[in-house]
Amino acid sequence: MTATTTSPDRVSATVARRLLLHGQQLLIDHDRPVDVERVDEVIKRLGYVQLDSINYVGQRAHHVTLFSRMHRYRADLLTDLIEQRRSLFEHWTHDASVVPIDWYPHWKVRFARFKRADRTKNWCLRCIGDEPERVLRRVRSKLRRNGPLLARDFAPDRKEAKGSGWWNWHPAKAALEYLWRTGDVTIAERRGFERVYDLTKRVYPEAVAEKATGSRAHLDWACREALDRIGVGTPAEIAAYFQAEPMRAVKQWCEREADRGRLRRVVVSGVDGSEKPGFGVDDLAERIRALPKPGSHVRLLCPFDPVIRDRARAKRLFDFDYRFEAFTPAAKRRYGYYVLPLLQGDRLIGRTDPRFDSKTETLEVQHIWWEPGRVSATTKRRAKKAIERFAEFVGARNVVTPA
Repeated sequence: MTATTTSPDRVSATVARRLLLHGQQLLIDHDRPVDVERVDEVIKRLGYVQLDSINYVGQRAHHVTLFSRMHRYRADLLTDLIEQRRSLFEHWTHDASVVPIDWYPHWKVRFARFKRADRTKNWCLRCIGDEPERVLRRVRSKLRRNGPLLARDFAPDRKEAKGSGWWNWHPAKAALEYLWRTGDVTIAERRGFERVYDLTKRVYPEAVAEKATGSRAHLDWACREALDRIGVGTPAEIAAYFQAEPMRAVKQWCEREADRGRLRRVVVSGVDGSEKPGFGVDDLAERIRALPKPGSHVRLLCPFDPVIRDRARAKRLFDFDYRFEAFTPAAKRRYGYYVLPLLQGDRLIGRTDPRFDSKTETLEVQHIWWEPGRVSATTKRRAKKAIERFAEFVGARNVVTPA
């Protein structure tokens, strides 16, 4: 194909954030009926959903992410997809996530890379100790005979317990992590939020039998699927979506594909007047014309939602400065421990820090902070309704809001 040298398309901050929100399934009807197929479809469109153990608001992060997009969502639907239908598996993107099983061949590239890392760089092997192969064989053998098993089923002997090391992990637990990272072991289910491990070939035999993706195909997949979900972005933003390829390789791919006419070169304006050069999907104009009109209802977003995970992009496109402060000392927090952004249409209008008290079945909304110039009496009523809907989702019988 002949190389093209067309001028970059100019994309406003409003259009860029609407492309992002639409790609992230946040401009869809939040009140549509929901079944397991619908949840599967939304996760496939997102590409992954990040997992997190904190249960401060009455549901964990992955469930909140899905509830933001489907207000009739139930947590048992995700469990069904992971543990019964096996259409999702748990592994690493930028963090621990659930991922469509159809993409398992692409994760074999990650497995191989982790396995190739030498011991000085591989923290799992360092934690296992001086005889990693012996420990790995023992863990595999026990899983083969007795799996699925919890990490605590691999009780350390006295020698291992003395050198617990990083995160106080005993060698067998570090071995489980290594085997999970390299694909030999998978997370078959969760009990509470505790991982239950088994041999991957026993849980996902068809996926294990598939051939690994080649390096060129993997790069093309990682870039194209990421860009499909954000609409327009810089090479760094595209690389960050799955964290599957280094930024340098992603930048070279973007330049090459744009030269071939398969991507659009763009300049994206920020709300502050800044301009960022980047790339857009090849059907950018058609996507922009087909964008649905943002609704007026309010959604509560998870702190790990893909829309706000890139803090710099959230600031540039939404003029919203967000930081996750759970690991910040209380005295140094600007807002709160577990703060949820409030999205109305295509604007982030505020944030709130609800806390669920399971003993009294109460969702206590400790604060609501509104962004200047983005709130009206009608917006506040819609936010109140969204909080009440969220309280119903987490099982709260009572809601307490600020005076």
